[in-house]
Amino acid sequence: MKLKSILAGGLLAAMAVSAAYPAFAEDVLDVPLFTYRTGPYAGSGVPIANGMSDYLEMLNERDGGINGLKIKVTECETGYDTQKGLECYEQTKGTGLIMTPYSTGITLAVIPKATVDKIPVLSMAYGLSAAAVGDTFPWIFNPPDTYWDGASAIIIDIANREGGLENLKGKKIGFIYLDAGYGKEPIPLLEEFSQKYGFELTQYPVPGKEMQNQSAQWLNVRRDNPDYMIMWGWGAMNPTAVKEATKIGYPMDRFYGVWWSGGNDDAGAGGEAAKGYRTLNFHGVGKDYPVLQDIKKHIVDAGKSHVDPAKFADNLYNRGVYNSMLIAEAIRTAQAISGKTNVTPADVRNGLENLNIDEARIKELGMEGFMAPVKLTCSDHSGHHKVYIVEWDGKDWKQAGDWFEPMTDVVRPMLEAAAKDYVEKNAPWPARDEACLNK
Repeated sequence: MKLKSILAGGLLAAMAVSAAYPAFAEDVLDVPLFTYRTGPYAGSGVPIANGMSDYLEMLNERDGGINGLKIKVTECETGYDTQKGLECYEQTKGTGLIMTPYSTGITLAVIPKATVDKIPVLSMAYGLSAAAVGDTFPWIFNPPDTYWDGASAIIIDIANREGGLENLKGKKIGFIYLDAGYGKEPIPLLEEFSQKYGFELTQYPVPGKEMQNQSAQWLNVRRDNPDYMIMWGWGAMNPTAVKEATKIGYPMDRFYGVWWSGGNDDAGAGGEAAKGYRTLNFHGVGKDYPVLQDIKKHIVDAGKSHVDPAKFADNLYNRGVYNSMLIAEAIRTAQAISGKTNVTPADVRNGLENLNIDEARIKELGMEGFMAPVKLTCSDHSGHHKVYIVEWDGKDWKQAGDWFEPMTDVVRPMLEAAAKDYVEKNAPWPARDEACLNK
């Protein structure tokens, strides 16, 4: 039977057959959310947490959950601390259907555990880039793009402005990053590209304890005078970097941030002077989408959200909405494949591997124009999907170009090599024994 037929018919039978299957936990869909509403990363963590929670609660209020089962949303505060994240993992692994670490450090620590415990991990556009190789990492998923996709996309945009990749030769590109697993993740790709395309890569690490004191790094930037700057920052690092860049008069339209350096408060710290600052994005900006209006109606206006109404639909809030949409669609797909409404982590893993959010489904979700289609397979747990550039206009983010694809043909072989290297360094690594249900 084709998967399309399974998806079409499975839900019709789900309620009738679900009683024949033992419930994984109580009669709800247990979705733990690892969040950080406190600490130096809260400026980024709070809007993400609000968006994630509000979308799932909207499904409860509007739809009664997912196919008749309510979603149990439980936040676990990590403070962006790896040890606390591991504690959250241990607390929730007995009941949670899926893990969302929301920290590359936590993700890296959880990957070996989840692989043994057989719990799917959704590290949406963060974490270990090599985890896109599903044959090696059957329980880890990082759609819609890896960090290496993001780095390649920024290089594409820079190259387009310079008239082609060949014109990067002799250029100087600065990379300022949080000196942690997250910030270091794209360095291998950037170093490879530096050799391949002939540009000089200058690096400016920012220790976590010095995020709000970057004067030394930006004095070095002023001295080195790179043609472009790329930032891999998070939390308090981002607004500090934007302010420091404006202080030294760095041309903001040549300053790029990865998608995690694109919060409204990040760019807003520089105000009008930050006009032109550019970041990657893979979802819509603003609130003019049916899904956002449903969240506003059922959750925000009803007083059931933590979000400040003035910050509703900020860029990182929308990022949280996108994240929880992936969770909900993975569960929905798992229900269709398994014929059960009360699914297990193994079912949700199958749902993720068969995720296929096409234009028709996007419209049903109320996300038309908000996102590009997403499709995963057993071997590709990221999808390397289209992204676009948003630019700060002094007050808000505006789309600054069409959606475009990252350098998938270049990035994918590098990811496969990195996955092989990971296995060698972490031997013995369990070989995949999960069946592939892709049709």
